[in-house]
Amino acid sequence: MDNLLSMKCVACRGGEPTLDEGEIAELMPAVPGWQIIEDAGVKKLQRTFKFKDFRQALAFTNQVGELAEQEGHHPLIQTEWGKVIVVWWTHKIGGLHKNDFIAAAKTDALYAQEAAG
Repeated sequence: MDNLLSMKCVACRGGEPTLDEGEIAELMPAVPGWQIIEDAGVKKLQRTFKFKDFRQALAFTNQVGELAEQEGHHPLIQTEWGKVIVVWWTHKIGGLHKNDFIAAAKTDALYAQEAAG
């Protein structure tokens, strides 16, 4: 499997197929800690990140926002005291695309940097 961190999200024009169960199963080991959720029939990647306070959670939210802008791929981000929930899926196709796994891996890398700093 390719290293997702070295990849960039590619523009999704819609009309592309969502990942099938086999493709999802192949990519899941690259993003430990993430789970597949289903919302109104749409599969999404979700993870909760923990922080010691709201300030750290907000700083991480802003970093994920910057990542989203750089990648041209935008998640749902829920920020609360001590935690941030990030949900990636591809809106145009109504499900999961490889872009979502790339973005999730890069989100994990941001969190690892935050924890190390």
